[in-house]
Amino acid sequence: MPTASPAGSTKNASFMPSLAETQSAIADAVLAGDPRLAPPALIGGHDPRARFGIHIRHYQTSLRRALCEKFPATAWLLGSNFVSAAAAAYARECPPAAPCIAEYGSTFPAFVARLESARLMPYVESFALLEWALGHAAIAVDESAVGWEEFAGMEPARLLDTHLELQAGVDYLRATHPVDDLVRVFLSGEEPVSLELPRTDTLIEVRGSRGSFSMNRLDAGTFAFRTALASGKAIGAAAGGALDVDHAFDAGRALRDLIGRKLVVSIRIDER
Repeated sequence: MPTASPAGSTKNASFMPSLAETQSAIADAVLAGDPRLAPPALIGGHDPRARFGIHIRHYQTSLRRALCEKFPATAWLLGSNFVSAAAAAYARECPPAAPCIAEYGSTFPAFVARLESARLMPYVESFALLEWALGHAAIAVDESAVGWEEFAGMEPARLLDTHLELQAGVDYLRATHPVDDLVRVFLSGEEPVSLELPRTDTLIEVRGSRGSFSMNRLDAGTFAFRTALASGKAIGAAAGGALDVDHAFDAGRALRDLIGRKLVVSIRIDER
């Protein structure tokens, strides 16, 4: 019985794409929304690429739905049809970079704000960013907080070199407008008689845990202090930055308030 020569086998195998190449081609076809980019290895039925289009539509619909579910307040503000169309466009242009769908959509506020129909509302990006922060804060879980006893007897120099880790459900937003007022209107479900949203820096602290959240406005010094701590700076550096923006800033009082509100979950001291 004749058999294929080893040389012939090698020649035929060279025309077969590797698994990685096939997976990459499928991903390209899904992301581009074009079944014609699918690899020729697809088989079955009269037109396998037409059936592959079902997977493309399912992928795009799933991402669009996930975004719309994350931004219901933005849909209330701009209209559900507008946000649905924006979400579909975002899914095409900005596919997920990580497998966790909970993290998908962080740049959607900026994407929406660039769209022509949204430019009449200059506060759209801040509003959507606040909604994103509230959504993330609400799914966090509070950890045991650090008490004053952790600082008992600590020398001032050592205190200045101390880093604080804040609760996972705490976030900070510098908004261009008082969008927290607008979020409260959405949450109330009532139509306001009038609502002014002047362009002004609005410094907001978001805190959430186990499905609930709150918004709290901060003065410039406190905002600078807490955001610096949240970014990993030591107490001394954070206090110095706060004094730069508010000469009346009281670092001791700010630290006591932070501890009293149970926002600190651990401390770390730089060893000189």
